[in-house]
Amino acid sequence: MFSSRSFPPLSRKRDSVDEEEGLSSLTMPEIKAIKKEYEEILQKFSDPRLISDWNKVDEPRSSSPTSSLERVRKSGSSFDFANARVFKELLKRKNFLEKIITKQEELRETKSKIEENKAILSTKEDPELVSLAQEELPSLLKQQKVLEKELKSLLNDGKSEEKGSVIVEIRAGAGGDEACLFVGDLFRMYSKYAQLQNWQQKILNSHPAEIGGFKEIIFELKNGNVFSEMKYEGGVHRVQRIPQTEKSGRIHTSTVSVAVLLKPKSAQIKIGPDDLKIDFYRSSGPGGQYVNKRETAVRITHLPTGLVVTSQTERNQLRNKEDALAILEARLLEKTQREEEEKVKGKRKDQVGWAKRAEKIRTYNFPHDRVTDHRIKKSWHNIEGILNGKLELIIKALKRAELS
Repeated sequence: MFSSRSFPPLSRKRDSVDEEEGLSSLTMPEIKAIKKEYEEILQKFSDPRLISDWNKVDEPRSSSPTSSLERVRKSGSSFDFANARVFKELLKRKNFLEKIITKQEELRETKSKIEENKAILSTKEDPELVSLAQEELPSLLKQQKVLEKELKSLLNDGKSEEKGSVIVEIRAGAGGDEACLFVGDLFRMYSKYAQLQNWQQKILNSHPAEIGGFKEIIFELKNGNVFSEMKYEGGVHRVQRIPQTEKSGRIHTSTVSVAVLLKPKSAQIKIGPDDLKIDFYRSSGPGGQYVNKRETAVRITHLPTGLVVTSQTERNQLRNKEDALAILEARLLEKTQREEEEKVKGKRKDQVGWAKRAEKIRTYNFPHDRVTDHRIKKSWHNIEGILNGKLELIIKALKRAELS
């Protein structure tokens, strides 16, 4: 299970070949560090205690790691949960490093083929071989560019993984109650996808609608390479379906806006105490007497910009304040980034996934069981499956479009 036989030998000789074949001097130290880390992880997997403890939670294989851990905890078996957590994190990291190593090997082999074809063309000894080389070289050069972009994207994914979490804001737009219901659908979709990716989720603020769903919900996703996956979701999502309350069978169109904000590190955004006005009030919505009688909800106004954020999810005033500050910091970072982009508009590269909030990016058409992403003009069927977290095909297609 943990053999490195399917991957290229991690040797100095291989690194020197890559340098000769044109990997940039900036990329090579990263590749070397990745290969070294991969070898170290394989060594750690040789610890029998690590494997033994994970085997206890990895059976049956149909169970999720979380439910399996809970099952072992309730059984009272002799078990080191610390080892299981370490194993899970190592396995996740190992799989990510393998993607980079495999991609780098594909790039190395492609460059080698390019050099061989160029050598054939320069000698001109065999007309048949020259013809084949002329035919093959353009596609190899195109493949090289794609692989270089994919490798760069993977390396950037590794960096964004270190940046931490994202804050996702989903708000009802046009469509009244139907839009609120679809906010709930999208929240379920992202929650299910987060579970499949083993991300952690925390609701920071929500305003439930009376009919169901939400007028607005804000939540945090972390513990993984979240931003590189979720950045494509920002924009307006449109739904076309027959509402349950519609007696004549007419199809209604509603919209929901999604914003994906990178949560800043502590040093990125500095907010002075004098910049904030903080108010406390009683929470509204479900929660019973305890919620409504205590002033646990928090409203923070950032005086220099006028930005206002609220949080009322927790029953603890301090936690709600922390959640509201997290939302405020993410919005301030987005505002700063947007202003910087405006200053260098001519240099900014247009790319899939950085949609403005007002841009319609996707339509969910229930009568035709079709989801269409308008940025890449591509459609998929099985709406129910997609809304239950099966987003992988869509995100992969958006990544490929961004690299092309």
